[in-house]
Amino acid sequence: MPGGGFAASVPPAGVEFEAKITPIVIISCIMAATGGLMFGYDVGISGGVTAMPDFLKKFFPVVYRRTLRGDLDSNYCKYDNQGLQLFTSSLYLAGLTATFFASYTTRRLGRKLTMLIAGVFFNIGVVLNAAAQDLAMLIIGRILLGCGVGFANQAVPLFLSEIAPTRIRGGLNILFQLNVTIGILFANLVNYGTSHIKAGWGWRLSLGLAGIPALLLTVGALLVTDTPNSLVERGRLEEGKAVLRKIRGTDKIEPEFLELVEASRIAKEVKHPFRNLLKRRNRPQLVIAIALQIFQQCTGINAIMFYAPVLFDTLGFGGNASLYSTVITGAVNVISTIVSIYSVDKLGRRVLLLEAGIQMFFSQVVIAIILGIKVKDHSDDLQTGIAVLVVIMICTFISAFAWSWGPLGWLIPSETFPLETRSAGQSVTVCVNLLFTFVIAQAFLSMLCHFKYGIFLFFSGWVFIMSVFVFFLVPETKNVPIEEMTERVWKQHWIWKRFMDYSHEVAPGIDGDGSKKKGHSNGFDPVSQL
Repeated sequence: MPGGGFAASVPPAGVEFEAKITPIVIISCIMAATGGLMFGYDVGISGGVTAMPDFLKKFFPVVYRRTLRGDLDSNYCKYDNQGLQLFTSSLYLAGLTATFFASYTTRRLGRKLTMLIAGVFFNIGVVLNAAAQDLAMLIIGRILLGCGVGFANQAVPLFLSEIAPTRIRGGLNILFQLNVTIGILFANLVNYGTSHIKAGWGWRLSLGLAGIPALLLTVGALLVTDTPNSLVERGRLEEGKAVLRKIRGTDKIEPEFLELVEASRIAKEVKHPFRNLLKRRNRPQLVIAIALQIFQQCTGINAIMFYAPVLFDTLGFGGNASLYSTVITGAVNVISTIVSIYSVDKLGRRVLLLEAGIQMFFSQVVIAIILGIKVKDHSDDLQTGIAVLVVIMICTFISAFAWSWGPLGWLIPSETFPLETRSAGQSVTVCVNLLFTFVIAQAFLSMLCHFKYGIFLFFSGWVFIMSVFVFFLVPETKNVPIEEMTERVWKQHWIWKRFMDYSHEVAPGIDGDGSKKKGHSNGFDPVSQL
C-alpha cells in the first residue's frame, strides 16, 4: 500500500499530547486500582490464617499436631505440608488459567466489564471461603478468588496505563501496586486481631473480610468509564473521542485521537494476537515482560508475604511476636510503594530497579548469615536484639522491592506493548507471573525445610542475575507516550533495535521499511476505515 494523503494527519513521533490531570482520571484510577486491594488482601491473609491453630486443627490436623510436638526433625520443617501449600497456591493456579479468558474479554468486551467480572468472582469466592466446612469447599473458594485475580490483573494495569496522561502514567499505574500493599497491610492487621479470638472462628472472619475490597472493586467497575483505547478498538469512535476529551480536560485531543485510531486500525489487521506476539518485532517487549515476571517472583518477596507469620514463627519469634512483625513489614511495604509513586516518573524505571537490586541483595545475604549462625534446627526464640535485626533486614528488603520490582513488574509490560498485542501481551505477563507465584507458593515451605537459612542465599543469587539483566537489556520508558514506544524506545536501544528491522517480515499496517502504512494515495481517512 503506497503512502498518500493520510501522512499529514498522523502526529509525528515524539509529539507530547496535551492533557490535564482531571478529577475523573484520578477517581477512575483509584476505583480501578481496588483490584490491587483485593489481590493484596488475598496475598496477606493466607499466611496469617495458615499460622492460626484453629484453622490448622480443622483443615490440616497433621500440621497442627506437628506444631505442638517438641521432637521435630527440624525447626524449619514444622509447616512443610503440600496440602497447606495448596491452600495458598491454588489461587494462583486458577488465576493463571483465567487470564487467557480475561485476554478475550479485555479485548472484545472492554477493560471495564473485565474488572466487573473479576469482582463477581471475588465475591463468590469470599462467601465460600468464609463458610467453608471442609477442605474441598475451602479450595473451591480459593480457586474462584484466583479467577478474580486473573481477570483483575489482566484488566486493571491496562486500564490505568491507557487512561493516565503520559507524564504521570507511572505514578497512576503504581496505584495498583499501592493497593496491593495496602491490602497486605489490612490483612496483617486483621490477622493480628482475629488470632486473639478464642472461640475458634477468627480465621472465618479473616477470610470473610475479603468481601470489603471485593465489593469496592465491583462498585468501582460499575462506576468507571472504559478507556478511549478500548472504545476505539471496539469501533465506538465517537464515544471514545468523547471520553478522551473528558479525561484529558481539553478540546485539543485530535492528535492523540488520531494516534489511537491508527493504532486500532493496525490492531484490527492482526487476526491472531498471540501468534503475532511471537513475531520478531514484538520479541523485545515479550522477553522483557516474561523476564520481569519471573524475576519478580524469584526475589523471594511473595514467599515472605505469603508465609511471613509462619516464617517468623519458624525462626523462633513466637505467635504474637510473629504477627506483630508482619504488621511492621506490611506498613513498610505501603510507605515504600508511595515513595515509588512519587519517584517513578522523576528518577525513571531503570534507576529504581538497579538501586533496589543492590539493597535486596545486601539484606538477604545479611539475613542468611544471621540465621545460619543463630537459628539452629531446634532453637528456642531468638534473642530480642537478633530478632529486631532480622525484622530490620526484612524491612530493608521489602522497602526496596516495594519501590521497584513490585510496581514496575506490572507497569513496564503494560506500557510497552503496541495496541495490536497489548491485551495478549498483558495476558502472557499475568500468566507467567501467576505461574511462578504458584511455583514459589507451592514450594516455599518445602524449600525452607531443606535449604534452611540458605533459602535467602538462593533468592539473593536471583536478585544479582536480574540486576544484570536490567542493566543491559531494560530500556528507560519514563515520559514516553504509550503509542510511541517503538520509535522512541525500541529503535533507540543498543540491542533491541536489531529486532525492529522489518526486512525480515512485513507486519499488518507496516511498510517494508518499518514505518506505518499511510493509506491509499488518494487520501486515507482512518476513522472511515474503522
